[in-house]
Amino acid sequence: MAFAVARTRDEAELYLELHPCRDCGSDEADWEQSLVRVRGELASLYAAVCPGCSAEREYVFGLPAHETPVRGWPTFGGPEPSEVLDAGQWLDVADRAAADVPTDAAEAGKVLAVACAAIAEVIKFVPPGADAVPEDEFWTPEGRAVRAADPGRFRLEPLLIARDTYQELVSDIGDTGAR
Repeated sequence: MAFAVARTRDEAELYLELHPCRDCGSDEADWEQSLVRVRGELASLYAAVCPGCSAEREYVFGLPAHETPVRGWPTFGGPEPSEVLDAGQWLDVADRAAADVPTDAAEAGKVLAVACAAIAEVIKFVPPGADAVPEDEFWTPEGRAVRAADPGRFRLEPLLIARDTYQELVSDIGDTGAR
């Protein structure tokens, strides 16, 4: 038995945010996390009652083999690619964050940090020595749709440029906010 591993709490919470209630479509929930044993293995259980329709919601994630050091916010994972979100889903997260940057500098920095971290997650799907994310790293309908819309965005060079641009914007906002 193997559950997809959520490498960090930030990654698990993003997954939950991207998976609204099947009954009513609400993406709101007060998730409670606990460790459980499933068929002899420890796992991370997230449970909530949907505030929209009172449906009980539950997701179980495998635990990572090693702890991912938290380096700022958000920390989605270590050097390995995600098992819970595919490359297309990560790029969609980056796109949605970058498209909705608020005018408040502190909030803008947070949103752009999500975009930057999501692009960094896409890059983890590019194998060493390769120049693009392989097709088999898109396993969800959502991720495949993002790839189909513009496969060239999954080449390493544009991904690195996007990541570096977001990092620079986050840094610029931080510099401006400190003055």
